[in-house]
Amino acid sequence: MLKVVGISGSLREGSYSLQALHVAAARIEALGVPVEILDLRSLHLPFCDGGEDYPAYPDVQTLRQSVTAADAIILATPEYHGSVSGVLKNALDLMSFEHLAGKVTGLISVLGGQSNSNALNDLRTITRWVHAWTIPEQIAIGQAWKAFDANGQLQDETLDKRFDAFAQSLVATAEKLRGDSAQKSNAA
Repeated sequence: MLKVVGISGSLREGSYSLQALHVAAARIEALGVPVEILDLRSLHLPFCDGGEDYPAYPDVQTLRQSVTAADAIILATPEYHGSVSGVLKNALDLMSFEHLAGKVTGLISVLGGQSNSNALNDLRTITRWVHAWTIPEQIAIGQAWKAFDANGQLQDETLDKRFDAFAQSLVATAEKLRGDSAQKSNAA
């Protein structure tokens, strides 16, 4: 069975990034795939210093193990100053090729202003660098303060359909890559 891990790159209470991640997770779970959400607010992570071991920070190992065990990852970030949040970038920097290579990734950004792709493009560069596979479907939610109702549900039908396509693409791509890997292992 596939496993998906979602990482929210926001520390703000009531985060729209986390709300968007929950919407994506629900769509993926509706397809029969479990999703583990890693809320960076609940993990005690250090600033990445380029080292490999962080013995005083067991949550680094938790982060790495969860991602390593996943077939796919959802990265959800607010866009700050035209790019990915520092919190999410730091979490990604605490991992390496051994944790991220070969993972299917889906990208979501939320913005207070008009929708654009700056943070998503930066995340694509990062995921490509660590040899992850990013699906073509991506979600940028502009004016996020009006995208969700009080219960965290989407208010826009078009955006709702995009989340469905996002979930289907993430699962289908992970299944294909996992199937290809299983077939190669069996052939060897």
